[in-house]
Amino acid sequence: MKATTQKLTYIHAIHAEKPVNPSEWDGLNVQWITLQTLHNSADLKKLSLEESSPYILIQTGEQGPVFGAHGLQRLLEVANDTQASLLYCDYWQDSKEGLIACPLNDYQTGSIRDDFELGPIWCVRKDCLEAAQKELPSDLSAAALYAIRLSLSRQASVFHLREMLYTIPQKEARMTETQFSYVDPKNRSVQVEMETVCTQHLKAIGAWLDPSFESLDLSQGTFEHELTVIIPVKNRSKTILDAIDSVLSQQTTHRFNLIVVDNHSTDGTSDLIATRASQDRRLLHLIPERTDLGIGGCWNEALHHPQCGRFALQLDSDDVYSDNRVIEDVIQAFYAQGCAMLIGSYRICNFQLQTIPPGLIDHREWTEDNGKNNALRINGLGAPRAFYTPIARRLNLPNTSYGEDYAIGLRISRTWKIGRLYRELYLCRRWDENSDADLPRTKLNQFNAYKDQLRSIEIGARQQRNKHKQL
Repeated sequence: MKATTQKLTYIHAIHAEKPVNPSEWDGLNVQWITLQTLHNSADLKKLSLEESSPYILIQTGEQGPVFGAHGLQRLLEVANDTQASLLYCDYWQDSKEGLIACPLNDYQTGSIRDDFELGPIWCVRKDCLEAAQKELPSDLSAAALYAIRLSLSRQASVFHLREMLYTIPQKEARMTETQFSYVDPKNRSVQVEMETVCTQHLKAIGAWLDPSFESLDLSQGTFEHELTVIIPVKNRSKTILDAIDSVLSQQTTHRFNLIVVDNHSTDGTSDLIATRASQDRRLLHLIPERTDLGIGGCWNEALHHPQCGRFALQLDSDDVYSDNRVIEDVIQAFYAQGCAMLIGSYRICNFQLQTIPPGLIDHREWTEDNGKNNALRINGLGAPRAFYTPIARRLNLPNTSYGEDYAIGLRISRTWKIGRLYRELYLCRRWDENSDADLPRTKLNQFNAYKDQLRSIEIGARQQRNKHKQL
């Protein structure tokens, strides 16, 4: 049955174009609202919504949607059936090559990162939006829509309809942001605002943690080595010797070693490691018995090896340390900051180690007073990562090859301090065989869904912890 008298409110920014297939809007009494921007509190708080319009469509993209046959009707019917505070759906992107499917991830408790993709059209319940308006801080210039979304998620479910109901025309502006945009210094003020909004959300759902930490005595236990560098590797014959040599050239008064976990390489990498190990006793070439290990599993093999030192420092098999003082600086920082995990800074380079944008990544979003909460908003904690081995052995990393470091970082941040070194410690190569800057959408969705799940787990654990404190 076609909705012939339904009222609907449609909101878009002034620079965006409205929908372009009027036939889908026949029979709808549409209230069109144009705002200067969707990200400013002042604009969103002064919205005047029609009393008889139960649903609001918010266009977050530059180009209005072209709804498919009965697509708009379907969207409104599902919104009514689910009574979701926010409903979003998959869509098509028009291109020179034809229509490209744009499937989205399901929303979950941990989908609180500010760049979670809900597509360019949101269908929002009017009563929920009005409640979100009342909660909206009045001083946001960039994070208002993010605050609205989190508020909506607290009121009722956010529902993902896995149907392609509309197409975005080809002239839709492409995203110019990169995976590193949130650590670009010029975006720092925006990130601070986003952090404030996220922190308030965590308080509202009972998942906020105060800035206290459980203390550690880093001198306990007996270790043959003060620090071990761990390099998981599989088929990196082009770069593994560069990585190994950058470790073995380190200058420090502390005893250190290197464990290379060779995950059954088949391209000659194993022979290169074995040869170098025969030349330097500090290098341990470890080939696991298991064949089902991801990067996290390889890390666990090294962490639990009796030759693993008091601290364990990461280096990827493509990368190299920036200078020969890295190990010394990491050890000193552990003792000075009394932390269970330490994160440094790195510079993005090409294969020839020439700097490429965005250059230095120093992850200033971690602060001692709120880092453990802001860690739930961002998609990573930084690198290189180092761990106090007894804690890492107690927790272990998930046996995955993506997000394993984020998982243990979130868990550590719940209880112990994470320290920071803001100076550049290593050069991170981006090249054809390892670049994750242009992943297929399906793979990117898979990775993002996993990190959202990690956040869901951590949020649940923090909520339980806070409840027990109140008893």
